[in-house]
Amino acid sequence: MIWTTLLIVIVLSYFILTRLFQIVEFREEVIQERLGKYKKTLKPGFHFLIPFVDRPAYSQEMREQVIDVPSQTCITKDNIEVSVDGLVYLKVMDSYKASYGISNYQAAAVNLAQTTMRSEIGKMTLDDTFSERDKMNENIVREIDKAADPWGVKVMRYELKNINPSNEIVDTMERQMEAEREKRAEITNSEGHRQARIYESEGEQQSQVLVSEANRQKRINEAKGRAKEIELVATATAKGIRRVAEAIEKPGGDLAVKTKLVEQYIKQFGNIIKKSNVSVLPTETANLKTFFEGVSQISDHTKDPSTQTGK
Repeated sequence: MIWTTLLIVIVLSYFILTRLFQIVEFREEVIQERLGKYKKTLKPGFHFLIPFVDRPAYSQEMREQVIDVPSQTCITKDNIEVSVDGLVYLKVMDSYKASYGISNYQAAAVNLAQTTMRSEIGKMTLDDTFSERDKMNENIVREIDKAADPWGVKVMRYELKNINPSNEIVDTMERQMEAEREKRAEITNSEGHRQARIYESEGEQQSQVLVSEANRQKRINEAKGRAKEIELVATATAKGIRRVAEAIEKPGGDLAVKTKLVEQYIKQFGNIIKKSNVSVLPTETANLKTFFEGVSQISDHTKDPSTQTGK
């Protein structure tokens, strides 16, 4: 009986002590109720309670919480099924509202995030869901935060983790991407061939221009050479004529010129006779022949007398 009584006393003492003292940790707040009604919010520290009158009704986590949003199937604007999941970050700002404003703010936040996410996905095409994730996150945070304000909860941010289309859509997207890559490759090759033809045409044009320029310069140089040659010949001829004129002005020059002209005339006439069959001679030629025959006879009569005597 003594041990039984002692055990009962110890149990009652422990129960009274646990009901009498309340230690609140730094990361939480505790809602105190007295006779079933809200009394006050216990901040971190050591607090006294009246046993069987006061009780710690709710304990709220005051740190930022990360809640996983399960994957769900959504329909995009272009009628494609995608599986989407995410993470919602929230923080209790008012422990009184979080305790009495809603029974379970975490489950409510998750359900609200799912419904808002389905609504946002339905406003966008599949391509937009990948390129505008930040915009969707902002819209989801704004909608959840608006609904969670009466709960004393602040939604800090929302992050989409995965957007997974169905296997058929993935295959279709892969084929589309492959076709797009092939199209870009063909465009690149076509552009390369076009640019190469342009470069070849420009090179050929430049080559023709250079050849034309070279030919033009060649003709200019040849013309300059011929002009220089003509100039030199004319200068030499003028010098020769000037010297002939100077020689003619000297004593006996006139007779020498006439003699020279006669010699050239005879020479050219002889060449003509050799190349043609002419039996009739002009009167001047006959007279010229008679003149030379007379000169020959006079030459014979005027030979040295000593020569004639020797005969």
